[in-house]
Amino acid sequence: MSTAGFNSQNGTGTGQTYTNGPSQNPVALQQPPGVGYGMNHQPAYNPMQTKVLGPPSPALYASGPYQPVPPGPQLGSYPPPPAQPLLTRPPIGVLPSHTPPQSASPGPGPRQAQATPPAQATPPPPAVTSTSYYTGPPAWQYAAPRGPAPNHVNPAAAAPPHMSHGSAQPPGPGAPPTSIHGYPQPGTAPPPMNPPPPHTYQPNRPAYGPPPTAPPAGPPGATGTPPPPKVDAQSWGAASSARPPTEPDTQEGDVECPGDVAGNGPQAPNSYNHVDNRMAGAAQPGPPGRHLGHYPSLPPGYQNTLAPPPSSLHPALQAATQPYIQGPQPYQQQPGGPGPDQLSPSMAAMSLQSGTPEALRVVNLLQERNLLPPAPVPAPTPCLTQDLQKLNCSPEVFRCTLTSIPQTQSLLNKAKLPLGLLLHPFKDLSQLPVVTSSTIVRCRSCRTYINPFVSFLDQRRWKCNLCYRVNDVPEEFMYNPVSRSYGEPHKRPEVQNATIEFIAPSEYMLRPPQPAVYLFVLDVSHNAVETGYLSVFCQSLLDNINALPGDSRTKVGFITFDSTIHFYNLQEGLSQPQMLIVSDIEDIFLPTPDSLLVNLNECKELVQDLLKSLPNLFEKTMETQSALGSALQAAFKLLSPTGGRMSVFQTQLPNLGVGALQSREDPNQRASAKDVQHLSPATDFYKKLALDCSGQQVAVDLFLLSAQYCDLASLGCISRFSAGSVYYYPSYHHQHNPAQVERFQRDLKRYLTRKIGFEAVMRIRCTKGLSIHTFHGNFFVRSTDLLSLPNVNPDAGFAVQMSIEENLDDMQVVSFQAALLYTSSKGERRIRVHTMCLPVVSSLSDVFAGADVQAVTGLLACMAVDRSVTSSLSDARDAMTNAAIDSLSSYRQSALTIQQPGLLAPACLRLFPLYILALLKQKAFRTGTSTRLDERVFAMYQLKYQPLAFAMLMIHPALYRLDDLSDEGALNINERTIPQPRVLQLSVEKLSREGAFLMDAGLVMYLWIGRNCHQNFLSQVLGVSSYAAVPEKLCLLPELDTAESQRTRALVSWLRDQRPFFPSLHIIRDESQLKPHFMQNMIEDRTESALSYYEFLLHLQQQISK
Repeated sequence: MSTAGFNSQNGTGTGQTYTNGPSQNPVALQQPPGVGYGMNHQPAYNPMQTKVLGPPSPALYASGPYQPVPPGPQLGSYPPPPAQPLLTRPPIGVLPSHTPPQSASPGPGPRQAQATPPAQATPPPPAVTSTSYYTGPPAWQYAAPRGPAPNHVNPAAAAPPHMSHGSAQPPGPGAPPTSIHGYPQPGTAPPPMNPPPPHTYQPNRPAYGPPPTAPPAGPPGATGTPPPPKVDAQSWGAASSARPPTEPDTQEGDVECPGDVAGNGPQAPNSYNHVDNRMAGAAQPGPPGRHLGHYPSLPPGYQNTLAPPPSSLHPALQAATQPYIQGPQPYQQQPGGPGPDQLSPSMAAMSLQSGTPEALRVVNLLQERNLLPPAPVPAPTPCLTQDLQKLNCSPEVFRCTLTSIPQTQSLLNKAKLPLGLLLHPFKDLSQLPVVTSSTIVRCRSCRTYINPFVSFLDQRRWKCNLCYRVNDVPEEFMYNPVSRSYGEPHKRPEVQNATIEFIAPSEYMLRPPQPAVYLFVLDVSHNAVETGYLSVFCQSLLDNINALPGDSRTKVGFITFDSTIHFYNLQEGLSQPQMLIVSDIEDIFLPTPDSLLVNLNECKELVQDLLKSLPNLFEKTMETQSALGSALQAAFKLLSPTGGRMSVFQTQLPNLGVGALQSREDPNQRASAKDVQHLSPATDFYKKLALDCSGQQVAVDLFLLSAQYCDLASLGCISRFSAGSVYYYPSYHHQHNPAQVERFQRDLKRYLTRKIGFEAVMRIRCTKGLSIHTFHGNFFVRSTDLLSLPNVNPDAGFAVQMSIEENLDDMQVVSFQAALLYTSSKGERRIRVHTMCLPVVSSLSDVFAGADVQAVTGLLACMAVDRSVTSSLSDARDAMTNAAIDSLSSYRQSALTIQQPGLLAPACLRLFPLYILALLKQKAFRTGTSTRLDERVFAMYQLKYQPLAFAMLMIHPALYRLDDLSDEGALNINERTIPQPRVLQLSVEKLSREGAFLMDAGLVMYLWIGRNCHQNFLSQVLGVSSYAAVPEKLCLLPELDTAESQRTRALVSWLRDQRPFFPSLHIIRDESQLKPHFMQNMIEDRTESALSYYEFLLHLQQQISK
């Protein structure tokens, strides 16, 4: 399959390359191919190496509770089914790019519509030949050079070497003595800390204000932070400015970071399996000594709950957050208690082998049948001191694939596990501390925000936990707005909470924050009118128009289209809306630019009149053509001056004007076991337009409602690269598919009323020695590590891959910080900061013990989606299988102390093969099963965009038995009793014809009724007299006044309430058309084209035993 359309990760195949997730670092790409510059050549773990995979042989594994399937070819020497091409071993990662990614993007600054960003001046690396993967080091694995990183947005802004993120800072003046190794000398332990008064942050309380004008008397302090530097227009890639940039910062296009120093240093090459970057020659100085001053270095306990109480959460989310939920409780630090930088080496590197923890309990997967826990899998708790763990970020927001970070890249390579982060940065939080301050305290070197894991050397100085620079404490920070006391900066909310939000001062903006602007672009062709979506949309907007996020400046506009483009003049003073038709779609223009986007408060009656009349306006239309591309161009022109959100509703393949597409799907190939074609875009029109939109702070959300092929692989680019969302409703019809109609209504209500952030950027920082190299999600990469998010919503997830550039030998913990700068719908500029701290370990056993199996699965799913598009689906499938083989093989060879027969895994990874098999059978990656191309592409989008908790339901659904629900172990929420049935394995053997079973697959739920289901359940829950009386297309549970009905409805509605989208419910019988969809989710069973779970385990064992 040609990869011309995906040269580099955003390449267009036409010479322009864009950097968008996943992206390689242009800095790293400038180096000649071959062995890393100045580095000891250590081959990295590379799943691309050739390994011939043979069919598993069951002869050795007939013992134990598992018994092979009765005689037949499938186990004796069964040939690999079509869905299991066991050939060569591709890595999960990204194909080599023939042109370096573009890092200079059309930023949010000068308002100039650009068809493409300016071409990067970096010479392209040589093309990779097919043989170069196997001879010598891969040509696409370049080492990141040391020293200052070239700035591709503004070359003049590159940090000087002594200020780069990767350089060591000398100890500050007057620092306490340190030993030659950087550890504190005896006698410098801090005194005990007084516990702070308990307090709880209320969700709706006013933000903490600035200190009084005359602060209490105190010792003369530091002079505060220097003013931000003047803006260099070149840093925004343009000379003239129709719209000033969002942020006054010239470093690395650092929109999020006002200041005078560059952020993160050189990034790492693509793929988590690159070489260990150790500089040849003179040894590099380590971080400055870990000074112990005469001031408490460990902040008080976590004073804020970041999530609702466990009782109100979905089991999966409850389990994920349980170790982290802390009430308002102060704690007393013991004298000399360790802070993040004062952990003794013996504690930090404490071997977990002393008493084998549960995570390392050896599990023989071939003998232990019931591995699935009865409740959802919790996120592992990092092996930190209790004091640090109290302060850590919630795993709902920030999660790492390895909760124990390996000391070196070679140790990471040995574990054969990917290192990465999964984020849900704008998640709705029940409580969020908000701070108003004229001075936001940040590291002068790496621009890290002060956080619970910094060290206070004394009352006036603090040491950054990412680059170890010693910084002064500004005078204003000496005042604590919570206790209204002076002289205790370590008790400020910023140092008490791992998640916090700042209301940004004036230096974080150069212009007034933009208003909330909403533009709706509606398909009104004959096909669209037939689906009936227009009346549902208009009614939903009428119902929720007063709930749209915004203030008195909020603007709205409408465009409809078929073969022509229709604008609506809603200017104040008109008696009714005016429709303006533009038929010249080749050269689109705005007929009355000033009256198409109007103030909602001033023109609400006209808007309501339009919404009431729209469905009737096109009721009789016979226009079948769709000029979507021209409509998008018109919408882009309309939103460019302000930025905002574009909501596009489309029901067919665009077939007229620019962006016209042709059907690429062959229905006869839907069940093909061969590679799936056309997963990449057919044209770069939608990607280019999305990048123009991103540059003008416009995000595009796409609602696709269609029974026909619409080429989502092409259309989805408009949302993917502009930080928008994609909603897909296959076979939508207002009469024939009521379940989809209900789902559309519920999704639309959430979409219209949820929180939104405008003109946002996000940057992720990490402790020096670590680097980020690949991003996953919907965004545009503006510079090497800055994500452009014209809109950010609370339902969007992101993932990043990381590597270890420098050995972490002298560190006990490392930290990660995500900072999201955005404009709220009320016009406030805000910064939300999340910080996570994890221990560093030196043994392979400890690395395995800290593996987060769900986070690893989620990251591998993102990587596999990219592999499917850039290479082929079979490559992605093989690479996922290889990920399980390699990690379990490494565990057996290097971490097991006593060799045993069987397929062995540590308890923390016991579900890894099951999740990999679930991915292979997931709609995004399955072969041999009829799958519509649009549905496959949508499944891929969901895996990359959904936060982990929701993505895992789509990968491995939850199965519950409903006919025997009881109140035992139930939750009580708002006087409702929520039953908590145990989670069952996804196998037909768990079903019973006498029962009823609910399968929760994320976007859809199935309630399967057994043929001999108890009469009591049928009458008390479904309200029918017999099995035969169950309606064929039932998608609602009747509200009956029975205990059984109330329990069932309570469980279903509670499961639905835990997620931001609305899953439709289908009640099915044995004869239902939807039964095959239900059965396809029985992951542990064999199908015609895929192995059963036991056969998959045998296959893994055979490969490991080679």
